[in-house]
Order: sequence, then C-alpha cells, then structure tokens
Amino acid sequence: MTMTASQALRAPRIPEGSRARAAAFFDLDGTLIPGSAAVPLARAAFRAGMVTPPELVRDLRHGVSFLLQGANDERSEAVRDRILTAVTGRTTEEMVALSEGFIPDLVASITPAMNRVLGEHAAAGRDRIVVSASPTEIVSRVAAAAGLERGTGTTSELDADGRYTGRLDGPFCYGAGKAEVLRALAAEQGYDLSASYAYSDSLSDLPMLEAVGHPVAVNPEPDLRDLAEERGWPIVETSRVPRVSVSDPHSWVRMGQRLTVASIGSLIALGTRPIEALGGIDGDSEDDAPTGGDPDGSAAAAA
Repeated sequence: MTMTASQALRAPRIPEGSRARAAAFFDLDGTLIPGSAAVPLARAAFRAGMVTPPELVRDLRHGVSFLLQGANDERSEAVRDRILTAVTGRTTEEMVALSEGFIPDLVASITPAMNRVLGEHAAAGRDRIVVSASPTEIVSRVAAAAGLERGTGTTSELDADGRYTGRLDGPFCYGAGKAEVLRALAAEQGYDLSASYAYSDSLSDLPMLEAVGHPVAVNPEPDLRDLAEERGWPIVETSRVPRVSVSDPHSWVRMGQRLTVASIGSLIALGTRPIEALGGIDGDSEDDAPTGGDPDGSAAAAA
C-alpha cells in the first residue's frame, strides 16, 4: 500500500513502561539518496589514479542501471572487489580524503520524503542508522554529515601499519551480510529489533527488512514492490519515476501509468499552483492524498 512518508511511521505503540529501545535502519543507495554512492566514489578514485578509465566507465554504466532497475548481486560484488583491489596498500586517511569532495553532495541529495522520515524518527527518540554495502569510511561520514546517530558499511581489513590488505574485516554488508551487521549492532547497542524500522528500495535487503518489526519499501524495485504489496508493507514513493524490470512488461506498463498520472496532475496544478507544479520529480508532499494507511491522512509517529 502506497502512503506518505509520515504514514509509514504509524505502528502499534510500545506498551507504556516498556524498556524497549527502537532504532531506524536505512539503506543508502536508492533509499536515502536517489542513486549510488559508488558513482562519486569511482570518480574520486579515478582522479586519484586508483581506478582505470574502463573501470570508471563500467561503474558509471552500472550506476545508471541501478537508478532504473535496482541492485544486482553480481554488480555489487564486482564493485566490492574493485574497491578492495584499489585500496590495497593504502591508508584509511587516503580513503577518507577521497570522500572530502562528494560527501556534502551525497547528504544534499537525501530526498525530501526521507528527510521527513529522518526528522520524525528523531522526534520519536529513535537512533537513525545508515547500513550500506559501501565502505564504512564513507557511510559513517555520510551519517555524521547528515546529523544521524550512526553509519556502518563494508569494513576492510587493515594490517599492523594501518594499510588495507585487500581483504574484508567482517561480512560484506549486502544481502544476508547486511542483516548480520544490523543484528550485531542491535546487540551491541541494545536495540529491540521487533520495535525497530528498516527502509530499503531493493529485494537484496530482504534479510534486513525481515529482521525488524516494521519494514518499509522506499521507491522499490519491481520485485520488492510486489513482495511489499503481498505482505502489506508500507511503500513510500520518493520519485514519480518507478524502477522497471527489462524482462517484465508489466513494470513498463506500471511506469507508463504513473508517468501519465503525474503529467496530468502537473498540468492541472499549473492552473492554480505553478510554483509547486514545477518543483521537480523527486520527493512527495505531506499534503498528498494517500492511497493506503489511515483515511484521515494525519501524521502520527510511534513513540
């Protein structure tokens, strides 16, 4: 059921007197931000001489594919392996330096809908945690720059001199590995996962979504959209352009229908609210009429 960002926060309140400590876990690529953090990282690595021109072109092509279709196991593993290879023998300071130029842009690209979700979780007293397949050095800095409580990702092994070995130190923070990282963090910080939230755009994050009591699909790729609808999970739209599956004609039909509705709505709005109608394709409005959730459309975050 599609709903506004605030409606997705509706859930049974934790019983009075409960000591449960809830958190909200967020995927990064395609969930908090429209695209992939691997793209600006690849550009920065190329400028630093850590990535070859063919690898840069491949990463940019994958970034476009991700924007339209979502995550892919093979591509995600390939990006992981290239990062591990590129940083071997280098220091964490060099990795952090790569991010100096693009972290502010990543934070600025957090969609309006998800900024509202982040704000409501903060108001409810929940820690907000970014969990991503990207390097922990990048994810933690994105979270800090966005004012969130934590950020964690894929952690690379360091040798005695503080240089990357080219191996992982812990699980690849993707798929089942992301759920493993989430559970370890919950155990460390004392989060009650049954009272916690998880947000993702990709079916690859199903283990993470199933690990919490309140999973939410965000502008989901086709397979996750179908599953969310089947299970009655909230769906938050952050873009008027849905993901499509090249092999599934139904998803192309769905995209055509949504683009048509959006175009008609914009034409109507131009007659009365031209500034709002020209506001861009990303984000939603708290005043949008919901197609699911409570009929009054009021925003009520769980405590």
